[in-house]
Amino acid sequence: MIDELKIALIQSDLHWENVEANLAMFEEKIWTLKHPVDVIVLPEMFTTGFSMNAKELAEVHKTKTFKWMQQQAAQTKAIVIGSAIIKEGEPIYNRLYAVYPDGSFHHYDKKHRFGLAGEDQDYTAGKSRVIIDVKGWKIMPLICYDLRFPVWARSRSSQESLFEYDALIYVANWPEPRVNAWDALLTARAIENTSYCIGVNRVGEDGVGAHYVGHSAAYNYKGEQLAFSVEEEILYAILTKEDLLAFRKRFPFQADADDFELK
Repeated sequence: MIDELKIALIQSDLHWENVEANLAMFEEKIWTLKHPVDVIVLPEMFTTGFSMNAKELAEVHKTKTFKWMQQQAAQTKAIVIGSAIIKEGEPIYNRLYAVYPDGSFHHYDKKHRFGLAGEDQDYTAGKSRVIIDVKGWKIMPLICYDLRFPVWARSRSSQESLFEYDALIYVANWPEPRVNAWDALLTARAIENTSYCIGVNRVGEDGVGAHYVGHSAAYNYKGEQLAFSVEEEILYAILTKEDLLAFRKRFPFQADADDFELK
């Protein structure tokens, strides 16, 4: 276990529905990292933008984008996280990959599809939450619209621990008209789960006219902002386990949490 977890949040514009251009762009950005990090986080659907052309753009599971992520993870010695349009058999998912330097991986399929844009028509909903281990840190990765549903993200107690995870990571294409909700909900998820919470959004305008102003950010377990930007840039955040554990010990709010089951 390491005490300090170093995370790079890559906030970028995206080339609309152009996988090759986006992979090339993010590869260049990754190679401009100022220092080694443990985790590199990319936006939601970072190869295409938030497109509903699922059938035309879907890649087969563990092919082009996945292999690119494996390459980036191996070269940087960091875990690379981001989502893309992926099909596995007939279903198509908004699928997040968390790829390790040794080529192993976890994936999470977006549970809450954004019906206002038709995501519920083109994509299959995920059914399971995923918690990954990063050098002794427990991290739950989620996708964009999941942020509006606190029960799905709620840390639950077990016989082993009061807490399921140490940090939440959200990847997103969250548009400017509702960005105040993005800011507020990231802060709330951190406070209510006594965990770090990180959100990586995009900037620019997509192919259907939606405008994005970033607001990628990292918050600590008290809801205090550790990093924030509205520019196209790479942000850095350092999460400290000693501080997190000390706060949880002093303020054991989770011990009073409601017991529940997800169905």
